[in-house]
Amino acid sequence: MSLTLDQIVEEAQQWPDDVVAELVDRLMLAKHGGLDPALDAAWRGEAHRRLAELENGTVQGVPLEDTLAKARAILGR
Repeated sequence: MSLTLDQIVEEAQQWPDDVVAELVDRLMLAKHGGLDPALDAAWRGEAHRRLAELENGTVQGVPLEDTLAKARAILGR
């Protein structure tokens, strides 16, 4: 018997976050193939740069609540 998409989602909600992340990674790899190594390296570099800026105080983070409120205002919700 095949599982429905709703059953898969319901089951996955019970899994640890790292297992769900692994499933997503595997699905994306199966569907779209491997990552472009240059693109992956560029994004990793960008993530490290941004983290360093937060840690050394070059930039200030914006609280999630503020960001969501701004997005809702833009969307008129």
